[in-house]
Amino acid sequence: MTDSFAPRGPHDISDLIAAYPLATMIAQRAEGSPSIMLPLLAELDATGALLTLLGHIPRSHPLTGSWEADSSALVLFQGPQGYLSPSWVSDRTWAPTWAYAAVRIEANVRFLPQRTDEALERLVAALERGRAHTWSLAEMGDRYARLSRGVIGFCAEVRDVTARFRLGQDERPEVWRDLVANNPDQTLVAWMRRFGEPLGR
Repeated sequence: MTDSFAPRGPHDISDLIAAYPLATMIAQRAEGSPSIMLPLLAELDATGALLTLLGHIPRSHPLTGSWEADSSALVLFQGPQGYLSPSWVSDRTWAPTWAYAAVRIEANVRFLPQRTDEALERLVAALERGRAHTWSLAEMGDRYARLSRGVIGFCAEVRDVTARFRLGQDERPEVWRDLVANNPDQTLVAWMRRFGEPLGR
């Protein structure tokens, strides 16, 4: 049976990560499961499939020591999400639900001190892209060298990816159209449209 909430292709996952790069990273086997929120960049193969996640972490963070002992990591990306209200639907018997897109990744973290500058430069370039007065790391001057010593670059080598795009695909077409027409969250609506109108049930 086809999972209507599964990604249709690898670009659904990479596009979500690009649009929502802040991930929760958790040590899978360390005592207390230390965690941190970090922005990450997806590195893809020729087909668009996810290979690694490039990032940086404070050298002083507990996770740094944890991953030196055991590299296993759980990485969680939360994409567009929101409450879907019956107040937007013509059928008042329809029950509310929640729309969301999320990606769960199991990975192994490998520290790459030689790529720390690259990780920082690429992240800034990605997040500054399209801004009117684009900023670059070079503008920090000597301060960059002082601050960058406190972080270390890493890549999280992907072992397994599970993604769920629950964006109204299971609704009746007329309900889906009402939700898309009346939902004020246009970002969420765009992702609902991306996955298309249900074919009917």
